[in-house]
Amino acid sequence: METLSIKKISSHVDGKKVVDNVSLDINSREVHVVMGQNGSGKTSLLNTVMGHPKFSLTGGSVKVGKSYITKLSPHEKAKKGLFLSMQHVPEIDGITLAYFLYQTNRELNSEAKKVMDFYAEAKALSRKFGIDENFLDRPLNCGLSGGEKKQSEILQLLMLRPSFALLDEIDSGVDVDSLKKIQRTVEHLRKGGTGFVVISHNPEMIKRLKPDIIHVMKGGRVIKSGGLDILKSIKKYGISS
Repeated sequence: METLSIKKISSHVDGKKVVDNVSLDINSREVHVVMGQNGSGKTSLLNTVMGHPKFSLTGGSVKVGKSYITKLSPHEKAKKGLFLSMQHVPEIDGITLAYFLYQTNRELNSEAKKVMDFYAEAKALSRKFGIDENFLDRPLNCGLSGGEKKQSEILQLLMLRPSFALLDEIDSGVDVDSLKKIQRTVEHLRKGGTGFVVISHNPEMIKRLKPDIIHVMKGGRVIKSGGLDILKSIKKYGISS
């Protein structure tokens, strides 16, 4: 069992502190949900962990297993097993999803699969999880609705099988069927050993994910952590109380 260990992480953007002394330990097969009002530091936390150049790290460390990855570049952190699903994914014309996934898999894994074998596996997973397999032949995220982009992210997760997945509102703006696909994907990868940090505002989705721990952020800090009882408290008293 591996652990993604985030210890006393702090970061600034343009001189403003956006993450303040946050510590989390996520084990393989665990799901941690992060909640909080807009501007509470949730997305900033994931971007800081992943090494987004906009965020200046001012303290703390990130470790996968026994390896410190704090100062590695984003692509080097990906090679260590981290995956970030961004809230707003970029559109990249001229590169199909299938080509992107194949090249990414080659970078992440020392044993490269044959192109057609990889493509066949991607199509099979698309069918199994109810994702439109035509996405594979379309330019990456181009011309897709918000919900379709989320399904593209799901397929990327399934094909790349990261050790730890950081999901920033992957359930935002999607219909009930898509929520079920997200749930199935998390369950499938969780059984295979993936640990998750999921940002969500959706109580129904959170219940579906059966998280091990829920964290609530405010002002860049984690102000409380606990189980599903936190949802009851939020419903009664609000998220920041």
